[in-house]
Amino acid sequence: MSTPSRDLLTPDALSMLLAIEETGSFAAAARQRGLVPSALTYRIRQIEDALDVLLFDRSSRQAKPTEAGKELLREAKRLLQEVDALANRVKRVATGWESVFTVAVDSIISRSVVMELCQGFLALMPPTKLRIRYETLSGTLAALKSGQADLAIGVFMVPASHAELLHENLGHVSFVYAVAPHHPLANAPEPLSDALIQQHRAVAVADSVPRGEGVTIGLLGGQDVLTVPDMPSKLEAQLRGLGGGFLPESLAKPYLDSGRLVAKKVSRVQRISQVEYAWRNPHGKNVGHALSWWLLQLDQDRTKQALLQPHHRV
Repeated sequence: MSTPSRDLLTPDALSMLLAIEETGSFAAAARQRGLVPSALTYRIRQIEDALDVLLFDRSSRQAKPTEAGKELLREAKRLLQEVDALANRVKRVATGWESVFTVAVDSIISRSVVMELCQGFLALMPPTKLRIRYETLSGTLAALKSGQADLAIGVFMVPASHAELLHENLGHVSFVYAVAPHHPLANAPEPLSDALIQQHRAVAVADSVPRGEGVTIGLLGGQDVLTVPDMPSKLEAQLRGLGGGFLPESLAKPYLDSGRLVAKKVSRVQRISQVEYAWRNPHGKNVGHALSWWLLQLDQDRTKQALLQPHHRV
């Protein structure tokens, strides 16, 4: 009599499947999980037999998931996130502290100030594991909405339709169009028209949500684009003259003052964005101690200002 599939699809088995996807091979996944390769292979075959499907294509040196395998892996990620969330809720009910607290931080936010906040939180010696994940643009809010984060700092817009989220204003960010002094646009007559800007490469920050679901800001149709993962990389690329683009004024100012960047007036309206922080609505339940501590810090004006004033090395 075969083992029911639900008895085989345990959290440990799902983690094992994800390890194969992550490492690309059964042998590497076995090493990561502390198993001998034959034991891992046997467990995978048990799952495949129970489901009557092939989960991984073994015809090449890499273990590539089949279409059925991809579907199971997608659901495995979701189920494991829900298991973690459940454990977190149970822990919070029992002690008032979250077992894990994850903060999604947009790349526009000062990382050094975030680390100062982490230092202050960990000094409490809380029974909470702290996780920081860096996101960009709509990826910051997406991490919160998907349950992968408990708090999001640097959200550009929380739609009114998301009643399960609460949010507060962090401040406003002004953007300036800047290029390196040796860039062709550095000496161009102002204001720069969109037609002129379009002739030169733009440096853009990639949205960190899954492909096809993100947003782009400030790009012109048909423009050559260098895409980088975060705002510090965008600054570095523009300092090297690899392209032009809008930078937060607070981030660009030291380099404008030192002459390593040149601010250019453009014909379009100046960009000023409202930045917020957001968290999940507990629906009448007590807020966990970790979230309470972070919200208390973020409610202070000096913390808000510091988070939007990146530290520089010029």
